[in-house]
Amino acid sequence: MSMHRRYQGSSIPTEIMRSVVGISETGSITKAAKVLGLSQPAISSQIKRIEHVVGGSIFQKSANGSAATELGKLVLIQAKKILEANDQLLMLRGGAPDDTPIRIGLSNIYSRRMMEVFSKAEMTNISIYADNSAEIAKCLIDGFVDIGIYLSLSDTPPDPMVEVVDQRDDEVAWVRSKDFTLSPGAPIPLLTWPGQIMHELMVHALERKGMIYRIAFSSPDFHTRIEAAKAGIGLTVLPKRLVPSSLMIANEYYLPTCATPRMLLCARNDGGVKSTKLLETLRSRFNNI
Repeated sequence: MSMHRRYQGSSIPTEIMRSVVGISETGSITKAAKVLGLSQPAISSQIKRIEHVVGGSIFQKSANGSAATELGKLVLIQAKKILEANDQLLMLRGGAPDDTPIRIGLSNIYSRRMMEVFSKAEMTNISIYADNSAEIAKCLIDGFVDIGIYLSLSDTPPDPMVEVVDQRDDEVAWVRSKDFTLSPGAPIPLLTWPGQIMHELMVHALERKGMIYRIAFSSPDFHTRIEAAKAGIGLTVLPKRLVPSSLMIANEYYLPTCATPRMLLCARNDGGVKSTKLLETLRSRFNNI
């Protein structure tokens, strides 16, 4: 059955309402797609459908991404009402239905460990969104995830609506390929992505020692940066306990010691009973992630 046949007439699914609100709150289709777990073409198609129903454009391009038109602002008001009514209907069952997944925001540094610590059965009703730590913290604040596991330079919650359930130091180290060499006096080649925790740790440590560096490889994809390290392009920083066997800790005397970040397990205060149960499990395995 095609999507058009499934939604015949002028009925608008709540999924489309959620996308409308998502674009408004994140400021772009790209960001909304990431937090909602949808593709950009899927969200674009949803927006075209609702624009056809209401008879006009609801978003327009702005300096910061996408902004609601005057018609869009009216649609947004109704979309929020529809989603609120939908949530209230679900609450008649005494809480979130069993098939509503709990949303976990996970630093991509810990993604592999998460898969090792949890079985497939345990992950059946979990929706995982992996990204850099700064983005996970923002998703927690904005309510796009219920639980977050990420690195931070602070041990305090990022927002009053978020509480720190557990935390610990996650000591980091410089890592390189086994055949990496650096010419004396040459700038330190970094594998990084500006704005991420690891970038701040590396840059602060080098600048504190007055050392010259250059960005040799820049990518928001953590796993791509690991591949760049394997290729011997440069140096990066990882938690000591998570250094893959294909890389080695760089103990060169000229490399400064980086500050130790905190690994945080955080949750929104409005998570409910299901989140509480999952939090207990996560807390019991926190040291293994």
